[in-house]
Amino acid sequence: MSIARFTHVSQAQYAEAMAGREGFLPIAEIPMPKRATTGSAGYDFVSPLEVTIPAGETALIPTGIRAEMEQGWVLLLFPRSSFGFKYSLRLANTVGVIDSDYAFAKNEGHIMVKLRNPLSEPVTIGKGERFCQGVFLPYGTAEEDEVTAGRVGGFGSTDR
Repeated sequence: MSIARFTHVSQAQYAEAMAGREGFLPIAEIPMPKRATTGSAGYDFVSPLEVTIPAGETALIPTGIRAEMEQGWVLLLFPRSSFGFKYSLRLANTVGVIDSDYAFAKNEGHIMVKLRNPLSEPVTIGKGERFCQGVFLPYGTAEEDEVTAGRVGGFGSTDR
């Protein structure tokens, strides 16, 4: 059952997100997230550039990817288990929540991942390395749900 599709953000959005950075993959060379096996729940995202996260610091990684999905579904992002297990890396917001309407935000739904390195030494993620995974899950709503507002902005746009 297909409920979503991944696409690249526009070249303009990618260039804006990569401003001031060097050595990143061209947008057309970023592979779409994919599952490693038929039994894998998570879609692996690759880093389009080499990123070194200093000890005790965070780093924001623009993926160049957006996800369009049916309403009633959410994409949850987690570090790949190898990064969490080997390096204790975790998302700065613990779990990334990509809502079904995020693909239509002003930033084109550009999925960006902020990782935190709690170690006392730097951790490097290589260009083209799989570093996080996204899992699609259905969600429900409460009976008294009366939301009518649509999304306009990107990160934290509903926190008014």
